[in-house]
Amino acid sequence: MTVNVYDQKILILDFGSQYTQLIARRVREARVYCEIHPFNMSLQKIKDFSPKGIILSGGPSSIYDDNAPFAEKGLIDLEVPILGICYGMQFLTHLLGGVVAKSGDREYGNVQIRIEDERDLFYGLGRGEQRTVWMSHGDRIDHMPEGFEALAGSKNSPVAAMADVERRRFGVQFHPEVAHTPDGLKIIGNFLFRICGCDPSWTMASFVRKTVKSLKEDIGEERVICGLSGGVDSSVTAVLLHGAIGEKLSCILVDNGLLRRNEAREVMDVFQGYYGMDLHLVDASEHFLKHLDGVTDPEKKRKIIGREFIRIFEEKAKELGRAKYLAQGTLYPDVIESVSFKGPSATIKSHHNVGGLPDVMNLELIEPLRELFKDEVREVGVELGLPRELVMRQPFPGPGLAVRILGEITGERLEILRAADAIVRDEIKMAGLYEKVWQSFAVLLPVRTVGVMGDERTYENVIAVRSVDSLDAMTADWSKIPYEVLGRISNRIINSVKGVNRVVYDISSKPPSTIEWE
Repeated sequence: MTVNVYDQKILILDFGSQYTQLIARRVREARVYCEIHPFNMSLQKIKDFSPKGIILSGGPSSIYDDNAPFAEKGLIDLEVPILGICYGMQFLTHLLGGVVAKSGDREYGNVQIRIEDERDLFYGLGRGEQRTVWMSHGDRIDHMPEGFEALAGSKNSPVAAMADVERRRFGVQFHPEVAHTPDGLKIIGNFLFRICGCDPSWTMASFVRKTVKSLKEDIGEERVICGLSGGVDSSVTAVLLHGAIGEKLSCILVDNGLLRRNEAREVMDVFQGYYGMDLHLVDASEHFLKHLDGVTDPEKKRKIIGREFIRIFEEKAKELGRAKYLAQGTLYPDVIESVSFKGPSATIKSHHNVGGLPDVMNLELIEPLRELFKDEVREVGVELGLPRELVMRQPFPGPGLAVRILGEITGERLEILRAADAIVRDEIKMAGLYEKVWQSFAVLLPVRTVGVMGDERTYENVIAVRSVDSLDAMTADWSKIPYEVLGRISNRIINSVKGVNRVVYDISSKPPSTIEWE
């Protein structure tokens, strides 16, 4: 069950742009709800979605490529405003009979455009004004479709923006969603409010109010089992459900042997004491380690953990009495990364609570946070009155330390990683960086290196320290942790964690890397 509480929606059709998620972030920041769907979404599903407006994303293809992505032609006849961005603009042009051609000079990076018309999309930006935008294209509009007028132009793109105002069809050659387009939020806001007629009503207070009401109505008298890990996602899910259905909610914390040091007991203390929830601890450490014995492939690890989680829940649900639903803290980035959009967006990895679930379960899923980004979930936590240390807790992957141990998972390797990870978190907190970085953790590598300790040769494990800055986990940059902090982390790990003689720091960003190593 996906709770749908949204009256006004913007549909974003993804043609494969690296910036598609940024479009969604900008729309949500304007307090308007939106969803990303693949470019080949059927016309009937688009109609059923009932959007107030449609945004066509950019993409790496040329409109004339053999396998260029094409949305349904009937899209153009819908009586809703459409904004095409980069490839989306070229698709609109081609579909409506205009001409797209290769640019003589490719435009990439900061470009100056001159605004020719400020009535709608560029309202408030000044006719005749020069504005900086971010371009990234090798094609341009040579002839606009009938009924269109140029809104802006650049040195190499006479049609940098165009519109058929009467039919509410707009296109921009640049990317308003990126920070390098300073007026991008204004342009997107003009499309949302002036053209689509949206209200800025998407707030977390309204989300909580409507979601609680919807959960009460949809669940009725049925019982719900909720997987509670203590992370912000599952915690917000549990408290949201507890506020909606009270005693009909039972929470289960599975200690799968892959949690951080003292994590299970800390979670039990918070939720049994602070919230008085019906919370049950299941010690399944040996069970999970047995099923993971000898498994080194990260996708297999995730599939096994997802499968065994469901088995444990179903067994515990039988003990607790009749339950119809299983609640999970699935977030929107989990959904996006676990769905292949046929070409432009390949599946990056299966998340244990999305792609890792078995095909057949005895419990129906409830995912009340499925359409939220992480920062929105934190806002919901604040609305619900959760303690700050819980709301601001850094993300922890569902498969736990299994995806932070590269290679085989054993009890000994888990203890090494737990000890190193505790030091990383402790030093990051003492440096006042815990709430400033998105995520910081240790990774145990499947290699050993030569070292010297006490004049003796050692041949031991390597720990990689990973810390990233991000807004929603869709993109991330490595954190510029001060050298002295990294030095303390390295010294403490090497001096106190038996079996480690080398510490390295990961300075890769996402993309091309992912945040987790597996």
